[in-house]
Amino acid sequence: MNETELIACHECDLLQWKAPLFERGTARCHRCGAALYRSLPATYDRALAFTLAAGILFVVANCFPIVGLWVKGALVETTLFGAVSSLYADGMWPIAGLVFVTTILMPALNMAAVIYLLLPLHIGGLPQRPEIVLRVLRHVAPWGMIEVLMLAMLVALVKLQHFATVVPGVAIGSFGVVMVLLAAAAVSFNPRDIWARIESVPGVDVASHGVNVATAARAGLFVCHDCGLMSKPPGHVRGGICPRCSAVLHLRKPNSLARTWAFLLAAMVLYIPAVLLPVTVTSTLLSAQSNTILSGVVFLWTSGSWALATIVFIASIVVPMLKILSLAYLAWSTQLRSSLMPRKRTRIYRWVELVGRWSMLDIYVITILVALVQFGSVATIDAGPGSIAFGAVVVLTMFAALSFDPRLIWDAVESESE
Repeated sequence: MNETELIACHECDLLQWKAPLFERGTARCHRCGAALYRSLPATYDRALAFTLAAGILFVVANCFPIVGLWVKGALVETTLFGAVSSLYADGMWPIAGLVFVTTILMPALNMAAVIYLLLPLHIGGLPQRPEIVLRVLRHVAPWGMIEVLMLAMLVALVKLQHFATVVPGVAIGSFGVVMVLLAAAAVSFNPRDIWARIESVPGVDVASHGVNVATAARAGLFVCHDCGLMSKPPGHVRGGICPRCSAVLHLRKPNSLARTWAFLLAAMVLYIPAVLLPVTVTSTLLSAQSNTILSGVVFLWTSGSWALATIVFIASIVVPMLKILSLAYLAWSTQLRSSLMPRKRTRIYRWVELVGRWSMLDIYVITILVALVQFGSVATIDAGPGSIAFGAVVVLTMFAALSFDPRLIWDAVESESE
């Protein structure tokens, strides 16, 4: 590692010198505490092995049933893709598309991209057009939700026990191993190390700008979010092109606050029907019952599954509400250019990014229930309109978090210090 190299924090834009670390150590920003880089041994082969194993098991998981139900001497089973198809056939194509994208398409693209990048390095070559693949990988990674799907399967198993005898399928174990392998691969895979290995365009010499400028923006430097390179654009332009990966560069995300507010206001409007409208409709010989998210939590609690009831309540009720309130507070305080508690506000943003995906829990549970509980006039479960509203809230809050630029929080601190 080059000790004279300057880097910019991706959350507060502070310029800092790179320093050597102990093996497996993590360097954190002096100002906001964000993780800047890690010191890991060369683990390309390990990350490749984990990802290849995860890819093989991912195929197995999608070919075999998730769970089965014994009903009148017959076994009713469904695969993940079969569950998605059931939703689509029932006219709930928005939910079917959301589940397909987050549990099948995005994880598959993630694994394919990592294998494409690491396999040539393993055999002594270089991948073609790595900048495109790394850019795709950065945008795909937040939308793969295998770990949320695993928890949803456990919740679905508890609910299905009240309809028939439950037979866990091969896919549950396979998805569990895939989850562990992908987590291990993520720890071993570092895109910036990949760039250090394959880059052909040298980085700009930023040492001549001095260290008296606190941030990259004040030094006139653009930081590429795709490859991490800092570069100085020609002349006085507001944007540029990264000389290494050809990404479009901006000092700050364009229209960050406007886009954040737009997604957030839409999520606020849809949160009301998401909570009040039924997410499932259970029909039996005697009656039809509509179930909201909250009634599903009550069902788990009264059936004795207190731990799962608490998890579902937090993931489906508390987390979406706190996400909306937290993002509204961040956008509002940043728009007012408040310089109060910037470090705590950055931590709030970090928390919102971390927990956002877990709100998808109920959507996955609904998908499994709708696919399996289709016993004609005896009992059926169908997705309700509340599920579409709830899925939209999850997606919109994730887009709002991705649109918000945490560096704007610290711009107000820089202005006040001047």
